[in-house]
Formats: sequence, structure tokens, C-alpha cells
Amino acid sequence: MAIRPTIRTDLNRSAILAQLGANGPASRAELARVLAVSPALMTQLVKDLIADGLVIELEQAPSSGGRPARMLGLATSSGRAIGVKVVADHVAFVEVGIDGRVLRSASEPFDASSSTYLAELIARISDFIADGTGATLLGVGVGVPGTVDLPGDGIVDAPQLGWTGVELGRALRRALDLPVIVENNVNALAVAERLFGLGRAHDNFLVVTIGTGVGAGIVVDGSVLRAASGGAGEIGHIPISDDGPRCSCGNDGCLEAHIGEAALVARGRELGVIAARGVITELHAAAESGDERAIGIFRDAGRLLGRTLAGVVHTIDPALVVVLGEGTLSWRHWSHGFEPAFRAHLLRHRRSLPVEVETWQDESWAQGAAALVLATPFDSAGASGDQGRLIRARLVEQAGRS
Repeated sequence: MAIRPTIRTDLNRSAILAQLGANGPASRAELARVLAVSPALMTQLVKDLIADGLVIELEQAPSSGGRPARMLGLATSSGRAIGVKVVADHVAFVEVGIDGRVLRSASEPFDASSSTYLAELIARISDFIADGTGATLLGVGVGVPGTVDLPGDGIVDAPQLGWTGVELGRALRRALDLPVIVENNVNALAVAERLFGLGRAHDNFLVVTIGTGVGAGIVVDGSVLRAASGGAGEIGHIPISDDGPRCSCGNDGCLEAHIGEAALVARGRELGVIAARGVITELHAAAESGDERAIGIFRDAGRLLGRTLAGVVHTIDPALVVVLGEGTLSWRHWSHGFEPAFRAHLLRHRRSLPVEVETWQDESWAQGAAALVLATPFDSAGASGDQGRLIRARLVEQAGRS
């Protein structure tokens, strides 16, 4: 039986490149400590990267005793990736270096329901690429709010966009003539957290997003969990009530139908907190000004999220929960309901589980999509398929030029 390489190893190799790119040369011991892997595994990972021509050994570090450590550095620092975040009404772009640092960003209006949405999306991505830095482009990562069969294939089902069975990956590859990786946008954020964020110190963690929708990226033993059809983590569609509001997925009473942005706005209009055409920013402003009705809307949403998330925690047993998304702008109001409900519904020994809420920027979604490209060079036998091999070839070629 053929044994498939684990995504954990793939992400660890990518994380080494990201760490060296962001912070400069480091020893094997330093990398093992920062990335929370064993010295033995780090030795093997570095050996593979050196053999691929992606990492080089530099001078020895000064020693106060014992054998001096060999410093490691990148063979190339000019590779780049494009990340694209697609939502119903706009597209966000970033260009990142091999260390994940954002080099430039942009946002353009977009109508996902238009009859020409695919041509429009291709044109906007092409324009952003054309304005690039000129360094070697490894590939394009695209994050979408829906289910993706395999990142290397990129067939998308996204109720929020009104897309069913859209062959997005193939269309973009044909038009752009570049490797393209397509993934659920929250899974993409989980990859970014593993490479560049709080997840570097944890093999098991949960990324939860609140905003237009509600979703989760699940990292278990260092791997982003996709499961049978790529739909793992759709916590927004956990049923909360039998006769609740209709969800974008077509079912009634989903968590997202209760606490997604549209549901909060609808409740604000119903209570007269905001006008009939009011939007989420106005509801947030009302809560900030002390309107008890607005504060109550966010508190109730936090309570539902906390109860539901406690069940998810009991199912996957993460060491950390990271909360992200546009909704975190109002987190201090969500937290009044979230914290007591979440802690009270956890088993006693889990009640100290850390929950970190990260400062939100719209480009974070697109940065997560770009991280897909940086994570796939070592996934040639995995979900990225031929696209992973093409990205790897570009990275190795660029290293050979340096």
C-alpha cells in the first residue's frame, strides 16, 4: 500500500522557508524550537530542503562552548505568490513574498451573481498580476466561502456566491497559464496561521471566523482537516433550531442563519436599532454608543456561538482557538455572551482553553489564500496534485538562478 506524505510534513517544510524568510538565518535548533517540532524531524526536513536547493548552510554561529551551530538561510528570497479572496460583492488581492509578508494589496468590486462573473474575475486577477513586482510568480491561491473538492482541481460549491459545481480552478489555470490552488477561505486562513501566526506553536488548533458567514478551519496533528469532500469545518451549518430562519444553504435554523451578518442586521432592523436599509457598521456603532438593544444582539450571538463551539471543542480537542473575521470588530460585545456560555458548556478540565481574537484586516483572507501557494510545493502527492508539482518546480528553478 502506498503511503501518502502527510500535510503536516508539507506545512513544516513551508514553515521553515517562511521563518527563514521573515527572520533571517537560524540554526536547526532555533527552528525546531520556534516551529515546535522535534530536533530529529527538523534535521530530516532541513536535509530535504538542502537537497532540493531551497535552503543553504551558512557560516557557523558563535559558540560559548560545545560544537558551534550551522546557520541556515534561504537559497532564494524572490519567489512570490498571489492571493485572492472572493466574496459576493468584491474581490481582495495580495502579493506576498516567500516569507508571507504582504508586498502590495488591492480590492475591486465584483458581482458573483453576474452572468459574466467568471470573465470578470479572470480580468481582475490578470490586472493585479500585471502590476506585480516582476519577481518569479509561484502561483495563485484563491479562497472562496464554500466547499472545494480538491485544492488542485478547484470545483466550488458556494451558496453565499450562488455557485454550484463551478470549475473555477480549471478556468483560472487556462486563462492565467499559472498554477492555481483553490480552497475554502477558512481553511486557507488555517494554513496561514500554521505558517505565520499563532498556530506555529501548536499542532492542534481551531480557527473560527465570524462575519458574513460562520466557519472553521481545523488543524489536527499539524494537518488542515478537509475530510471526505473538502467540507470539514462548516460549523455555520450546524442546526441550532428546528424552526429557525432560512439559511443561505437552503436549510432552516443553521448557526449562520442565527448569527451571521445578515441575521444580526435583520434583528437590528426588527428592533428599530438601525433603519430599514441599515448595515452592520451602523449596528456596531449603536453598540459602541451604548444602545442596550444593539449590545444585546451581539451578546445573544456570542452566547449561541459559545455553546456551539463548546461542542466542537469536545469533538476535536484543540489546544487553541483563534477567532478571526469581519465580525471581530464588535468582539467586545460578542464576548459578553460568548465567554460565560463557552466556559460553562466545556468539560471542567477544558475550561481554561485559550481563545485568541486577532485584529482583523480584509486582506487577511487574501493572505491566507496566498499561503496556500507557499504550502503546496511539498504536497506533490496530496490534494494539490499537479498544481503542487508545478509550484515546486517554479520554486526550485528560482532557487537555481540565485
